[in-house]
Amino acid sequence: MEDLRERVRYAIDQIPVSHGELARSIGIDPTKLSKSLSGTRRFKVEELVAIADEARVNLDWVLHGTGPTPHNRWPRSRRTPDSRAARRTEILEAAWRLVARRGLHQVRIADIGEACGASSAAIHYYFPGKQDVMQAALLHCAETAFDRQSRELRELPDARDRLQGLVEALLPTPGQIRDEWMIWLQVASASALNTELRVVHNDFYRRWRDTVADVVRLGQQQEVFRDTDADHAAALLMSLADGLAIQVLTGTPGNSVESMRENLLDLARVYILLPTDAPW
Repeated sequence: MEDLRERVRYAIDQIPVSHGELARSIGIDPTKLSKSLSGTRRFKVEELVAIADEARVNLDWVLHGTGPTPHNRWPRSRRTPDSRAARRTEILEAAWRLVARRGLHQVRIADIGEACGASSAAIHYYFPGKQDVMQAALLHCAETAFDRQSRELRELPDARDRLQGLVEALLPTPGQIRDEWMIWLQVASASALNTELRVVHNDFYRRWRDTVADVVRLGQQQEVFRDTDADHAAALLMSLADGLAIQVLTGTPGNSVESMRENLLDLARVYILLPTDAPW
């Protein structure tokens, strides 16, 4: 199959939808797809990228015929907008996890593609450039982390338990939370120079601070917390957590997850909790 149109036809045949549905799914008029297949119109590169991604065939094969003819790798179910959203999420998940382990400037589009089983061109189909995918990945990580931890906290009706759960959620323990902290620090660093990212960073920080303040207010309603300014207490706790997390993640001598936990709990005992005989 030396002819580009023949390879495109072959790729399209792998997709269990009509030509009209395919055209609409990749954002072009069905008549343009027909004209391109008949040879009266040239395919645009972005259209070829989208077709290759929809058909799940190698873009280099579509463009240049490089390598053997791909086999039909389509599942029985057809691709839907939901499946494309899921594919975008797969890319973002792969990207932020790589950034957490290697650093923002050490991750290439090709690395992301290898991690999620996509070509670099397919990633560019979803994101125009590296900066776009990186920024989206950082924000995706921050959003999903906030949503998950907020949901877990809401499942604790007792304010003392919720505050203790909040402290645990702030600790950069090895694994998921440590990786999320690495992303958060890079978001903070990048936002110092990127005003657009700074707005988003500040919004997330405000949401976290408000979450802590809401926990303090809940404890005051339950009469187990001091009658202190909830916003001030939240600012103190978040500021201490930020500083201690940096010390832990940079391996500063004398700092560990355990010492960070105790320091946060000490602050809570002094400024938030009412004195009680009950252990905490």
